[in-house]
Amino acid sequence: MDTPLIRILVVDDYEPWQRFVFTTLEKEPDLAIIGQVSDGLEAVRQAQELQPDVVLLDIGLPTLNGIEVARRIREVAPTSRILFVTENRSPDIAEKALSTGARGYMVKSDAASEMLPALKALLEGKTFISASLAGHFLVATTVSTTQPLQLSSLLTLISGIH
Repeated sequence: MDTPLIRILVVDDYEPWQRFVFTTLEKEPDLAIIGQVSDGLEAVRQAQELQPDVVLLDIGLPTLNGIEVARRIREVAPTSRILFVTENRSPDIAEKALSTGARGYMVKSDAASEMLPALKALLEGKTFISASLAGHFLVATTVSTTQPLQLSSLLTLISGIH
């Protein structure tokens, strides 16, 4: 029996990054990029039309920022799992991004080692947080949750360990 194909929509306005994602994911037989867009409004339209399993979403986009895009995608494609993939390391921005119902937040500089574990976590119903987000106190983490992760609570807990 064939493994079902995981359908991915890539939303980023930086072409070299899009190529990196395509090159990384094309090696995986159970993953398929079904669309690539570089504009926030177009991302919402494509998510509604394609109903992807996963949306890899940048925050800084033309026409509509990624956080607002995520809110709108949750309305038009509620079963799509959203993984923010961004250069932004701000815990406040990460918390705002995850409050949209997104299931993960990955820093682009960690993508070579974290992209596949992040996708796996999302597909297992977990939330993924990039190792770089919390610096030295947090290694790439997956958290099983049915609610959006409250990052400030997690960082408070972790900073007590530091």
